[in-house]
Amino acid sequence: MKLLKPFYIQNRFFYACITLMVLFVLSFVFPRWFEIVKLLLLVLLIFTLLDILLLFVAKKGVNGQRILPEKFSNGDQNPIRISVENYYTFPVYIKIIDEIPIQFQVRNFSIERKLDATSKTELQYELRPTERGEYHFGKLNIYATSVFGLIARRFSFCDNTMVPTYPSFIQLRKYDLMAISNNLHQYGIKKIRRIGHTMEFEQIKEYVLGDDLRTINWKATAKSNQLMVNQFQDEKSQPVYSVIDKGRLMKMPFNELSLLDYAINAALVISNVAVKKHDKAGIFTFSKKVENMVVAEKRTSQMNMILEGLYNIKTDFFESDFGRLYGDVRRNITHRSLLLLYTNFETLDSLHRQLPYLKGMAKNHLLVVIFFKNTELNSLIENKAETIQQVYDKVIAEKFAYEKRLIVNELKKYGIYPILTTPENLTLDTINKYLEIKARGLL
Repeated sequence: MKLLKPFYIQNRFFYACITLMVLFVLSFVFPRWFEIVKLLLLVLLIFTLLDILLLFVAKKGVNGQRILPEKFSNGDQNPIRISVENYYTFPVYIKIIDEIPIQFQVRNFSIERKLDATSKTELQYELRPTERGEYHFGKLNIYATSVFGLIARRFSFCDNTMVPTYPSFIQLRKYDLMAISNNLHQYGIKKIRRIGHTMEFEQIKEYVLGDDLRTINWKATAKSNQLMVNQFQDEKSQPVYSVIDKGRLMKMPFNELSLLDYAINAALVISNVAVKKHDKAGIFTFSKKVENMVVAEKRTSQMNMILEGLYNIKTDFFESDFGRLYGDVRRNITHRSLLLLYTNFETLDSLHRQLPYLKGMAKNHLLVVIFFKNTELNSLIENKAETIQQVYDKVIAEKFAYEKRLIVNELKKYGIYPILTTPENLTLDTINKYLEIKARGLL
């Protein structure tokens, strides 16, 4: 039985058998064909035996290896490489069927190639995971056929390999160069005007045209007999917390990713930017209670702790308790901090229910509320209404879109900084707001 497991009859063999059956039937009408058909049947058997000998005589005909990354980046295209080596002394045609994790729901994956004699090649395909967790690969199956194409021999490799999927560290690398630049604020979509200067002293330098006259150091000027000015830099080591709502409102999907996963990816990037700017980055989540807390600290392992904390976030369908959030923030975060709150409000009434708690947090901290535009409503608004039902749908969509803008104005009235953004622009808009706050010295 073990010998039969890698043995597969190909479609070409069945097509040849069907053709011979038809010819045998026709030989009753044309008797002279009977001998020719028997000869063709003998030829088919000879070629089949020869095909079997070519493929199965060698113990190691084809070798394959699946090369996986250490971890997947959620929401991004991750490359999977397959290395295939042909040990046969003749060319073979291979069909690769990789048993992809069930999360992708791919049932028709296959790659077909021709391999020259005693050659090696490397293939690549990409997978885009849309949820965090463990992804288990099955076997890597390679079916090899000779030039006859009647029989295939299966080779199986790399059984049961697991790859964890983490928040999007590819985005983190994308913005990494921005973070280490002292002129990071220039990278944003909009220009940020610096107001005043902070009080963290850096150095005394010679005055040049354009320096602020208020920063002239008269004592240093008297000693050096030329104008000297004090130079200041951004204040550092300020706590920056990414607060992620993991309630039912954040389960809304967009481009196969939930709003929660977009918030997690953005929180990872903004934490990295904050660390690169010498601030303290931390995270925590909330729903019925506050969980997954990583205290804002300044240490080399902070980003690894944040990454592990974001990876382990489990979602639920509970109504988010902003009162519990307010109580935990007031009790556990004693220093004035920047709170980047990722949540979602669909109506003005839903905001008013939570507004007392948001105002309470804004008294002691700098609160930025980040919520999402409903991009599906935009398509309803932009499309031309042709029926009465479409008119109703368009009016309701415009009402919801208008309420989103009212929410922005309502938050501004109480000194809360709002960000209304689309999921795909979430990361960049959040970075811009953080840089604006740093540039204006608001924290």
